[in-house]
Amino acid sequence: MKRVYLSLLAMAVGLGLTAKSHNSQPSTLNSPYAGYLFAYFEGSGDRNLMEQLRFAVSEDAQNWYALNDNKPIIASDSISESGGIRDPHILRGEDGCYYIVATDMHTFDPKQGWGANPGIVLLKSKDLVNWTHAKINLSKDWSKNFGDAYWVWAPQTIYDRKARKYMIYFTLQRNDRKTLITYYAYANKDFTAFESEPKVLFAAKYGSIDNDIIYKDGVYHLFYKGNTKDANGKEIKNGIQQATSKKLTGPYKENFEYIDAYAGTRTHVEGSGVFKIESLPPPTAPAGASIVSRAKPIVFPSGDEKGASAEYVLMYDLYSSGRYEFQRSKDLKTFTNEPESFRKDFFPRHGTVMSVTADELERLQQKWGYVLTHKFESTGNPIIRDKHTADPAVLVENDTLWLFAGHDAAGNQSGYVMKDWLLYSTTDLKHWTEHPSPLRIEDFKWADSKQAYAGHVAKGKDGKYYWYVSTNWCGIGVAVSDKITGPYKDALGKPLLTNKDCFASKHSWACIDPAILIDDDGTPYIIWGNKECYYAKLKDNMTEIDGEIHQIDVPLFTEAPWMHKYNGKYYLTYASEWPEKIAYAVADNIGGPYTPMGIISEIAGNSNTTHPAIVQFKNKWLFFSHNGGLPDGTSYSRSIIAEPMSYDNEGRIRSIPATAEGVSEISW
Repeated sequence: MKRVYLSLLAMAVGLGLTAKSHNSQPSTLNSPYAGYLFAYFEGSGDRNLMEQLRFAVSEDAQNWYALNDNKPIIASDSISESGGIRDPHILRGEDGCYYIVATDMHTFDPKQGWGANPGIVLLKSKDLVNWTHAKINLSKDWSKNFGDAYWVWAPQTIYDRKARKYMIYFTLQRNDRKTLITYYAYANKDFTAFESEPKVLFAAKYGSIDNDIIYKDGVYHLFYKGNTKDANGKEIKNGIQQATSKKLTGPYKENFEYIDAYAGTRTHVEGSGVFKIESLPPPTAPAGASIVSRAKPIVFPSGDEKGASAEYVLMYDLYSSGRYEFQRSKDLKTFTNEPESFRKDFFPRHGTVMSVTADELERLQQKWGYVLTHKFESTGNPIIRDKHTADPAVLVENDTLWLFAGHDAAGNQSGYVMKDWLLYSTTDLKHWTEHPSPLRIEDFKWADSKQAYAGHVAKGKDGKYYWYVSTNWCGIGVAVSDKITGPYKDALGKPLLTNKDCFASKHSWACIDPAILIDDDGTPYIIWGNKECYYAKLKDNMTEIDGEIHQIDVPLFTEAPWMHKYNGKYYLTYASEWPEKIAYAVADNIGGPYTPMGIISEIAGNSNTTHPAIVQFKNKWLFFSHNGGLPDGTSYSRSIIAEPMSYDNEGRIRSIPATAEGVSEISW
């Protein structure tokens, strides 16, 4: 139901989108934008919180990340008359300010439901973080001619360059419930009210909602959700249609054709928004470096957009399932038949997107938490302090160390809440880059437990990256990506290993904590287990077990195995006893027999669990684990730490006490 203006950026893998809000200030071919802001309300969860304003951000407008842990950024009862808002539309103004309009509506309030909601919420900001607000109640504020206003739905704002004013347009249904007509009015200078009485903008034959206007080649294209009725007035079809006009204020001419792929089916859509595409070459980076889109798109001024390569998409809300999908067009007349999907960690209803600069992205994330590419300095242990991280896994490529982490959702937790995995990189252990989450538990449709437990990433002989993850009693899965930064996709559509493969185990969570060893001859092995430790050879395709599954016999094994080699010997480190310590054992062959060597890391502070990861980086050995070291840390709100590691003359690992300094002070 909202209005946006995007240009799309072809990424190294998949489709990336670059966005510009309709009729916002024109930009040059050297776009200042670095990412995108999505304003929406939520389609699942606590009903008391769903109809509230939320923000998400993206670097490519295809892969989206909710800010503020997908909690509201403004409480609806503080800005609306009803206590709820729907259909937020965000616009970058001509004056350096930002504008949001939304439906004043709280359907989950049993006293209101889908009854009369004649209001609009108006928000204005100078920084995207602090917002002033006002409310319009059409039936009260303009009672002479609109006292019977029943529904005022899906308002949007567009800058009228001829009038030099902000025009707000919306769908109105009067109390007779007979028609859905689009009206418009200009906002006053303070963006707190209408400066004059609304007028009719568009009256579709069978009514319309969720109007969305885009200007191209001298024509205003108005996309909307329409319908067709039979001779008796019964609706027989609905979907996205369009009307056109030479003037912003109309009149608009309908063409009565349906555009979306779901028109006439049982899957209904609404909330259309049209976006311009401009394909660009994929970004490049030196070997071993991360490839991260900083979105320097070609964005045309908000006048005529021309060019042989111009392409558009129509995005819409599949409101019954929480999905957003889109179709493409070259001419805004003929659209592709197959819808495409966005990737996101939230379930939005009817929202809109606005391009944002790097400074704006930084400001948004400073306020509501970092979810995109972000650089920071580590001052010791814990390494990451703005999030709770657990279950480290590390991989070194060239001069870069990559740290893969589990993600405890919050501090002071009393149970595991883990919905995604995180990724960090560094070249000196002090200066770090956080990358957008490349993998989420929702990416594994079979993972009924919905818990993102420990994982490990390895590079296959095919040059792809394979992420092995555990999901409690569901088993171990594997995801794959062409890039180390992802995003990763489920490689099998089912678990690679389950409890049925843990032949010596009798409990339901035996199949967890995978670790990968690529042996000196290139043979990949997977090691895993809880209470009992198992290993198996992987085929070169990294997605199949090659041969039998074996058990490794080591004393007091609890979980979290990690295998590395030193001087030709196999070192198995693992969590031992409860609360957990880190023990290790050594063998001449991967299958053993293993000689127990004792404890190298004692009980982790304020955490019952710990999890080892060991790697050689720039000729120095490093030991990673986790504890509950942040002020709000617990056994379920953990933090990754790292320490230098060394061997004595006989190859024994020296004791590794936890320190505040960690590895950030290592001199290269």
